[in-house]
Formats: sequence, C-alpha cells, structure tokens
Amino acid sequence: MSSAVGASLPKTWPSAPLKHVTSLLNRGSAPNYVDVGPVRAISQASNQAEGIDWSRTRFHDFDGDPRTLKGFLLPSDTLINSTGTGTLGRVGYFTSSPDGRPCMADSHVTVVRPEVAELNPRFIYYWLGSQPFQNYVHAALVVGATNQIELNRDRLGEAPVPLPPLDDQRRIAAFLDAETARIDRLQRLRAQHRALVAQRTRRHIEDLATGAGLPASPSGNPWIGQVPHGWQILPLKRRWKIVDCKHRTPHYETSGYPVISPGDISPGRLDLSTAHRFVGEVDFSDLAGANRRPRRGDIVYSRNASVGISAYVDTEDPFTMGQDVCRITSASQDQLFLNYVLNSVALAELNSLQVGSTFARVNIATLLELSIPCPPPAEQKEIARKMDAVSAWGSQIDQKLNRQLELLAERRQALITAAVTGQFDVSTASGRNVTDGV
Repeated sequence: MSSAVGASLPKTWPSAPLKHVTSLLNRGSAPNYVDVGPVRAISQASNQAEGIDWSRTRFHDFDGDPRTLKGFLLPSDTLINSTGTGTLGRVGYFTSSPDGRPCMADSHVTVVRPEVAELNPRFIYYWLGSQPFQNYVHAALVVGATNQIELNRDRLGEAPVPLPPLDDQRRIAAFLDAETARIDRLQRLRAQHRALVAQRTRRHIEDLATGAGLPASPSGNPWIGQVPHGWQILPLKRRWKIVDCKHRTPHYETSGYPVISPGDISPGRLDLSTAHRFVGEVDFSDLAGANRRPRRGDIVYSRNASVGISAYVDTEDPFTMGQDVCRITSASQDQLFLNYVLNSVALAELNSLQVGSTFARVNIATLLELSIPCPPPAEQKEIARKMDAVSAWGSQIDQKLNRQLELLAERRQALITAAVTGQFDVSTASGRNVTDGV
C-alpha cells in the first residue's frame, strides 16, 4: 500500500505533487465590482460544494480580452476557497456561465486546472473535497491565525495527488457523479419535506390563533379575517403591559448573569444557553432593577435584528435584558398563547408597517397597537396547550429529517473518500453498502 495525505492507497497507484499535474494553480484577481458588467466574478460565497450559486456572483468592469484576466475560468476548473475560518477549503466545480458571460475567480479563490493527460478534472475535484484531503488542508496547508487564515499556495502545490490510470480515474469520477447525484436528490427531497412540515406546523398554529373552523363573523382586521363568536380583536395594550429596557451600557464579562440580546431570541421558549453576553453582580442589579428583570411566564421580545420574534420565559434562572429587548406581561391573559400569536399572525400586521426595504427596529408605540385575537382566558390556555402539541410534533419530525440529512452528508463524504482512495472497485460496485466497515 502507498499513501497520500495520510490515506492508504492501492500499491499500484503512484502519487505526485499537485503542481506537477496542473497547468494552472493560482488565485484569481480582485474585481472592480459594478452592478452589471461583461465578466462574472466568482467569490467564496458563490463557490458552493453543490455548485456555483449564481445569485451570489457579481460583475467585474473590464474592457479587453477576458482570457487575459488572472483567474479566468475554463470549463472543468476546480475552485478552492482560500481564506477565512468556516469557508477555507470548500471545493466547487466550474462548468459554464448561466448567461454566456466569461467568468473569473476573485482573489480569495484558487483555481485548479489539471493536465488532462495525467489527471481527470472530476477525479481531482472529488479528491480535493475528500475527507483526507480536507483534513490535510487544515492540518498542513493553512497559515495565519483566527479569521485571517489562508491557504498557502506553495504548500498546496506540494500536496500529493493519487494518480491511478486515467481510465480508472474516469470510472471513479463517473461512479461518483452518479452516486452523489442520487444522494443529492435524496437530500433535496428531505429538505423539501422539512419545509413542508414547517409550513404545515406554522399554518396549524395560525389556524388555532385565529379560531379557524369555529363559528365566526368578520373581524374587520385584514390579517385576521374572521373572528370566532366570543372572541375580540384588541390592540395589545388593552390586555398586556410592555416593559422596555433602557439603561447605561454595562461592562460585559465572559461569565456571570446572562444578558439576552435580540440575536439570542428565537421563536418558542427562551434558551439561556444561547446568550453570548454576561454581566457581574453590580451590573446585573442595575439592569434588573426598575421591574426590568423577566420572570417565568413573561415574554421577551426582539425589537431589533430579528424584529418581531418573541420567546416565552420558562425558567426561574436569573437573567436580564439587553438593549432593544422588551418584556411583555399580563396578570389576566395566557402568555404562552400570546407568544404563539406574536410569532405567527401578528407578524403579518407588523410587516405591513415596514417603511423602505428594511425594518431594523420596532418602537414600543407600534407594538402596543398590534392587533391581537383575544378569546376568553380559559380558552386561551386550552388553545396554547394545543399549539404546544403542534409545535412539538413539528419539532420532532424536523429533528428526524435533519438527522437523515446529516447521515446522507456523512454517507456522501464516506463514498467519495473510499472511491478516490481505491478502497473498492467502482467497476463492480453499485454505490450501496460499499463503504460498510470503511
């Protein structure tokens, strides 16, 4: 057996440095970005493993022969993201532009163009994306620290590439093209299933929030439509109280009492483990004073970032609110019911109040005027119980589908790694169970 980047290879497979089997191994160039131009520039954001995301490409203002551009792309070029934590090492593949425009890689993307007499373009694409090579990238080819890391071109050029006979490379590439396409299709179907489950969950909760199916009459509100008999449509201020958080900027610490910021709030119940800011005893006493510390049963509401998102406080653990977070409370209404309403039908009305292209912040006066469906308090409690059951069902299905997606991704990577390292004969394999025990 031979080896490359720590992976065992068949003894008949030689290997060579990447620079010896490529006609181009270099970064692209920095574009002069314009709204519309003659050349498309592919960045790290647009270079995705599943293919180029053309919606993220931008245009380079260039007058001349695009073939003279550093980073000019040809069909069958492999692209490697070359800077930054979280994206460095991601491998994509270029075939053609969607509109016929010539394309180039920007200065954060490395272009790998193989010598086709020695290296099949799809084989090198799969090899560079395999787990052994990706591990090698982060262990041996990266220079710099924190988010300033980058892929060292000279080290990349020295990285070994397995070189089975060209016919074998083609068979491996064709096998992986077919099998990864099958896995990719399953992943798309699972992702669509997740979206449908989320849509069904959301719709069921909206129906419960508005009493859909109950004897009703017009509500006079365009977002709620019909309202069941015995219900009212009231501005939030008629049944609930809002406490805003206005305070001096505290001294944040690495531990202590959690401070909930807008980015820490997601629909549902509040999860304090997401907090990324903390304060000590003195600052906590200041922030939690004047009735600003939320209690169990309160709602914390994001007035910034994810505007209109609220979470139900289901803990006695001490914490406080940061800027642009307020709490909503009531002594007579069911808070959990309101939380579901705020994260569903109330969002439509909030969105109708947007001005311009973004709605970065909602003021308290606007929030107080939000139209809220108000069934009798006892009915609110029963509806909230049903909403909880629907939400739990949706969450359970979503977790199972997400786990299936993770397993499919693991399977895809294991199949690629096994094929490009020669761990099975692709000419006789079906792609199923071939990596068992690998």
